[in-house]
Amino acid sequence: MSLLQAATDVRENAYAPYSRFKVGAALRTAGGAVHVGCNVENVAYPEGTCAEAGAIAAMCAAGERQIAEIWVIADSPEPVPPCGGCRQKIAEFAAQDVVVTLCTTDGKRRSLTVADLLPGVFTQSHMDRA
Repeated sequence: MSLLQAATDVRENAYAPYSRFKVGAALRTAGGAVHVGCNVENVAYPEGTCAEAGAIAAMCAAGERQIAEIWVIADSPEPVPPCGGCRQKIAEFAAQDVVVTLCTTDGKRRSLTVADLLPGVFTQSHMDRA
C-alpha cells in the first residue's frame, strides 16, 4: 500500500466534530514500517491533535525513531502544511533532506524537504552549553 493510500484511508477515521476538517498522515520509517495518524478534536481543545503527531506517536510506540518519508492529505483547495508543532516533531525524527508530501483529496500535491518545511529548526545542539 502506498503512503498516499494509507493517509487517505486513515483520514476517514479522523474525529473532527467541530471543524469537520479531516486530515490523514502516513509515514515510512527507515526500517520500512508504515505508521498512520489522523486528527482528533475535543470540546476543550477544538483544534485537536494533528494527524502528523498521531503518526509520529504510533511510530514511537512501535519503538522506531527515524522517519524516511511522510505524506499528509486533507480535503482543501491547496495542500495543507503541518502546524508549527508538527513541523518541529517531524524535524525531531527526520533528516533535513527527508521529503514531506502534502496532498489534497482532489489530487494536488506539493513535496518539500524537512529543511524547506522548517528552516532554522531548533536542535539538540542549541543546548550544548546547558
